Amino acid sequence: MTSQRQRHLPRHREPELERDIARSPSLGYEAPEETGLVRCLAHGFPSPLVRWHFHEEYELHLITETSGKAFVGDWIGPFQPGHLVLCGPRLPHNWISLDAPEGGAAGRDRVIQFRHEPIERAAAEISELREALQLLERSRHGIEFFGLADRAMAHWNAVKAAHGLQRLARFLEYLADLAQCTDYRLLSNVQMQGVEGDAEVDQINVIVNRITANLAEPIVMADIATELGMSESRFSRFFKRSTGNSFTDFVNRVRINSACHLLMQTDHYVTDICYQVGFNNVANFNRRFLEIKGMTPTEFRRQSDSRFGSLA
Repeated sequence: MTSQRQRHLPRHREPELERDIARSPSLGYEAPEETGLVRCLAHGFPSPLVRWHFHEEYELHLITETSGKAFVGDWIGPFQPGHLVLCGPRLPHNWISLDAPEGGAAGRDRVIQFRHEPIERAAAEISELREALQLLERSRHGIEFFGLADRAMAHWNAVKAAHGLQRLARFLEYLADLAQCTDYRLLSNVQMQGVEGDAEVDQINVIVNRITANLAEPIVMADIATELGMSESRFSRFFKRSTGNSFTDFVNRVRINSACHLLMQTDHYVTDICYQVGFNNVANFNRRFLEIKGMTPTEFRRQSDSRFGSLA
């Protein structure tokens, strides 16, 4: 049986939760009494901070030296100087340099961390901040920005040098630049785009929850359309407008995302994972995985192992 063939991996395959107690100024963090909403961090590679981890804050991460592999959620890809990513709360991440000089790269990372709740509360009264909330919603998948490297470094320096109200002002300038940037990509999982009206949001949430809760079960678009009182063509247009994906593509992406988590956090056989996430033959699973992730499931598992710092 499948359960008899499954072997559990060590606990360290789960990302580590970073807590305030571990944020020592000796590692490059600002002292708590020096910060408010915004915390700046500069560190190099290697460093105890370079590890597969997550935290409650947003993290805006700029690489200034070396190149290597980035790991953001279930995304694996290359980075080089100028690589700029905004990670949402609790999104695991790590950057592993593959060409660091013998003495290391002392200034590799320029980081800003900030919390969601103060911005959300302020946006309720300050309408200009609502533009930032749209950016922050996208960041739950990780956002890689292009063409902003020099400005990002200038922004980081300005925020780092400022204090109090001036620091907040410099940070908001940085956030505004990111919110207005149209040259970006989402890295991890499936992005839900905006829909108009609470009723449509509720409908989409019901559909998405149904898909994610029953991955191994057959999901027929015609059945869902009927339940919603729509024709298939109308439902297809509605779903594409709401999610940015066709129904079939969305289901495949959700299933592949689930497969990625199983590949990263268990050592279940690839064949078993194929059926666990709802594909009914391995060839189709491998083909869709390659289309979406740019590598085979086996290669994804091999590469994902290096998120802990050892090279795959």
